[in-house]
Amino acid sequence: MTSAQVDTDKAPEEGYERGLNSRQVQMIAIGGAIGVGLFLGAGANIAKAGPSIILMYALAGVIIFFIMRALGELLLYRPVSGSFAEYSREFLGPFFGYFTGWTYWLMWVVTGMAELTAAAIYIHYWFPDIPQWVSALVFLVLLFVANLISVKLFGEIEFWFSMVKVTAIIGMIVIGVGVLTLGFSQAGDTAAVSNLWAFDGFFPKGIGSSLMTLQGVMFAYLAVELVGVTAGESENPEKTLPRAINTLPWRIALFYVGALTVILAVVKWTEFAEGVSPFVKAFTVIGIPAGAGIVNFVVLTAALSSCNSGMYSTGRMLRTLADNGEAPGIFSRLSSTKTPALGIGISVIFMGIGVVLNYVVPEKAFGYVTSIATAAGIWTWLMILISHVLYRRKVVAGQLPASSFPAPGGSVCSYIAIVFLLFVTCLIAIDADARVCLYVMAGWAAALGIGWAVLKSRNPDITERRGEPELEKIV
Repeated sequence: MTSAQVDTDKAPEEGYERGLNSRQVQMIAIGGAIGVGLFLGAGANIAKAGPSIILMYALAGVIIFFIMRALGELLLYRPVSGSFAEYSREFLGPFFGYFTGWTYWLMWVVTGMAELTAAAIYIHYWFPDIPQWVSALVFLVLLFVANLISVKLFGEIEFWFSMVKVTAIIGMIVIGVGVLTLGFSQAGDTAAVSNLWAFDGFFPKGIGSSLMTLQGVMFAYLAVELVGVTAGESENPEKTLPRAINTLPWRIALFYVGALTVILAVVKWTEFAEGVSPFVKAFTVIGIPAGAGIVNFVVLTAALSSCNSGMYSTGRMLRTLADNGEAPGIFSRLSSTKTPALGIGISVIFMGIGVVLNYVVPEKAFGYVTSIATAAGIWTWLMILISHVLYRRKVVAGQLPASSFPAPGGSVCSYIAIVFLLFVTCLIAIDADARVCLYVMAGWAAALGIGWAVLKSRNPDITERRGEPELEKIV
């Protein structure tokens, strides 16, 4: 038995039910790489960068793969549900585990706020007489109940949400290729591969403008790391996790690069603007009358999928924080169905507050929320990469066992990804609208710093806590 397998065997001590099978983990991984950022956000990015946005998604996709391979090596070294927060705690110290856990919790809460309200707006498209707060409340309650019942139900819901998104994208690609090769549809002669360079070239607004879209592009990839949170509840993590991570390149190549290449060949990039979904626009140009309704349904599932994932991950992260004395101890308890019910419930309350707040703040608040989520996501990814670099050093020094799923190139790719994420952070700082999230994160960091000082004053031993969690069993 390998060292990785030994550590894998210890994972069930967390008390979770290993209810996520290979099929569900695969689709959670796929769904994590496809979100509202692609279906809606890509429109604004196309308007800013033109066809070169394809290259930006590909470049960001390579970096995301580096991040996921780093996480994969750590997961097979020690698969725990706390995932990157636990690795930050182990390799950088308790404060970083505390900061990362709470920041990831924040990321999903603010994302849930936006996604719930967005879902209500999508329902409003079909049923304008139903008040938005009613739709938002119904979705909030349904997803909350589903997360309480069992992890198997969560996995099944995510599976079908992901199936809808995947089917829509593959359908768009197949129809688009048919238009380009066979010439059917209302698009006529305007659909051609030459659209990728015919209108002021591949970089119509310059390379600088293209690079500025990277911050929006990275938002589209948020949640890809969710597969790491499932580690403690996967039936066979040493097999399902590597498979899910290794299929990431072709998923990015197909769902992002492939779909956008086809769309921009069918529709001239000059026809896109902020708030215009690339998929809706393509279906309209092709002449599919129900296209807007189809994409509205797909984006609805994407929003609900994101909110569903948020409830799942926030409850697990609060439990990890509680076990380490960094959140109220009651959050460490599991319900009879082996779910962190109280942690999920508290997170849902905060998401619900967000639904109410979105009625009294301008629409621009959605942009602020997504930028805050991106900043929190970048912090999480940086912690994964730095933890991986430190882990590799200990492996080389013979202080820790090697993982059964080593990242290619050792730490080299992690260093490249770290530099890239710091570059994206600089781009955010340059953008007047996006930099608001850096102010918010500075305030968040200050609040967490005060919280840490209070925790240390009450329990000085918290700064010495190391090692694997000893989570409370079912109550």
